[in-house]
Amino acid sequence: MAADDHEGHDIEVHLDKLLSERGMTLTELAGHVGVTNVNLSVLKNGRAKAIRFTTLTRICEVLQCQPGDLLSYRPGSPSRNPPKS
Repeated sequence: MAADDHEGHDIEVHLDKLLSERGMTLTELAGHVGVTNVNLSVLKNGRAKAIRFTTLTRICEVLQCQPGDLLSYRPGSPSRNPPKS
């Protein structure tokens, strides 16, 4: 996968932090949410291009959090590539 395929956004995902605070593994969360471990791993590592609202809803239900606890907007975050001219 090329670096440009997953970059170009300023959204940070805080799934690691939430899982750690709740003493839950990614595998456990995947089972509760009903998605694959791989799909959650892509989200956790900031490589997801989109997330279904149904998946976001289930993650929030299971982790007892709000979407803003899971995602944040950070303009100019290090994961963003500078615009090409």
